[in-house]
Amino acid sequence: MALLKSRTAVVTGGAQGIGYAIAERFVAEGARVVLGDLDLAATEAAVERLGGPEVAAAVRCNVTEASDVDTLLSRAVDDFGSLDVVVNNAGITRDATMRTMTEDEFDQVVSVHLKGTWNGTRKAAAIMREQKSGAIVNISSLSGKVGMVGQTNYSAAKAGIVGLTKAAAKEMAHHGVRVNAVQPGLIRSAMTEAMPEKAWEQKMSEIPMRRAGEVAEVANVVLFLASDLSSYMTGTVLEVTGGRFM
Repeated sequence: MALLKSRTAVVTGGAQGIGYAIAERFVAEGARVVLGDLDLAATEAAVERLGGPEVAAAVRCNVTEASDVDTLLSRAVDDFGSLDVVVNNAGITRDATMRTMTEDEFDQVVSVHLKGTWNGTRKAAAIMREQKSGAIVNISSLSGKVGMVGQTNYSAAKAGIVGLTKAAAKEMAHHGVRVNAVQPGLIRSAMTEAMPEKAWEQKMSEIPMRRAGEVAEVANVVLFLASDLSSYMTGTVLEVTGGRFM
């Protein structure tokens, strides 16, 4: 039987990259999905690729705005009848060393990643606790474990997501709601493939498996945490890194 049959999932940042790969995997496992993203046209195009309005819906969503997140989650209930899984994936980067990073660049990244994940987690939890079931998966990063040069904003936000996940998991466990996190490492994408060759080679040298990960490999782990396969797991952080920085 499909792992997410008859369940409804919301994925933020779902129009492309890891978010879209997660949505695609969920649909393949029987879920209906609602994609939230700032770029509505790209999100609507993603819905068509997933199979159209019978299995997916698109919502313009700024995760830093609680009212936008309310609208996104309500769409899942209104269109498909339930809210069973939420993946807080939306994010941005504004990389710079501390010496050159502006206060606005710091605030933007922390707001989207950390506040956005907090909004998604707390708003989803409020709905899920009433039905006594649900799975929330937050996307952190290896940067939140080890810290990366030029990413004091991103590393801080991604580390904060781990703490948020563990605290929320403790609050929600007795309500039947599980909250877990995933920390991807170097994942092949248009953004990472645009790196200077020297930077790419440096990162590759740190990976015991000697290759970058694929977005589908992250999606598979998110599927595991979203499904009943992980029914006795909450407050956990799973690394998808090829063994980098063990």
